[in-house]
Amino acid sequence: MKLNIAVLAGDGIGPEIMPQAINVLNAVARKFGHEFVYHEALCGAHAIDEVGDPFPEETYKVCMDADAVLFAAVGDPRFDNDPTLKVRPETGLLAMRKKLGLFANVRPVATFDCLLHKSPLKEELIKGADFVVIRELTGGMYFGEKYQDNDKAYDTDIYYRPEIERILKVGFEFAQKRNKHLTVVDKANVLASSRLWRQIAQEMESLYPDVNVDYMFIDNASMRVLTEPRFFDVIVTENTFGDILTDETSAITGSMGLQPSASLGEHTPLFEPVHGSWPQAAGKNIANPLAQILSAAMMLEHFGLNAEGAAIRKACDEALESNIRTPEIQVEGGKAYGTKEIGEWIVNHI
Repeated sequence: MKLNIAVLAGDGIGPEIMPQAINVLNAVARKFGHEFVYHEALCGAHAIDEVGDPFPEETYKVCMDADAVLFAAVGDPRFDNDPTLKVRPETGLLAMRKKLGLFANVRPVATFDCLLHKSPLKEELIKGADFVVIRELTGGMYFGEKYQDNDKAYDTDIYYRPEIERILKVGFEFAQKRNKHLTVVDKANVLASSRLWRQIAQEMESLYPDVNVDYMFIDNASMRVLTEPRFFDVIVTENTFGDILTDETSAITGSMGLQPSASLGEHTPLFEPVHGSWPQAAGKNIANPLAQILSAAMMLEHFGLNAEGAAIRKACDEALESNIRTPEIQVEGGKAYGTKEIGEWIVNHI
């Protein structure tokens, strides 16, 4: 198979972890007889510095012409503490999601037995946890009407029926492929937008009679994700709630450096780690590349290359089991491996 891949390394640790994923993809291409062609493009703070736009038109064209986008992260502390700025790296991320029609973020949450001790949660709570969070990406408060002056500010949490129906469809279909259990997370006891979500979900239940559906308020879900993670199979929720829940799930895996994700929708699918740009670690060769590498595995599996994805996952599992790990997840007294060294080890394993 030939795949044209848009490569957006972005900011912070992005330019360090992205080459490791590319090297792993090249190893897979050699082993399985594929051709992967890469097209690098600017985004984030780097793009602001170069052209004044965090998601330039040229980058958009590269993404639209590609079969998939492999993305790292955006964000720079230079833009964090000035609320008057109109252009910041994160606005480019939102623009990318909107322009590519990426309305469904898919984030798997699973534990590694050799890393259970790294979670702040008790091992007996998290062992065997394996679920997926489906987050709506292009609606809600992030994209609704906004206003701010010196005395007042508001964000409009607006959703339309077609937006809700399409993301719920993704949730139901994922549940059908897994353990047929879907949890719809909302705040229907307070928010009108959530009541519409719940109404539409209840209307759609009859279309998926094999799926067991339950409903949970976001405050309860936030607690039970940490106290009963094995309860969940597929969670579907709106943009803001999903943003919070998906970061919270890093407590289950023990490190955000282990979590990949996919963003799917109307145009080119995008695959990215969830950990952000971590600018404090940039250039130090300490960033965990596994989430970026596992995002590449998700990309291959999206195109039906399941054996290839499995080869990457097996190599990552073997690295962890062999204590080939970056400092934040290394066992006490174990050697701390760098970003490049872990990437090389996984390439050699494949």
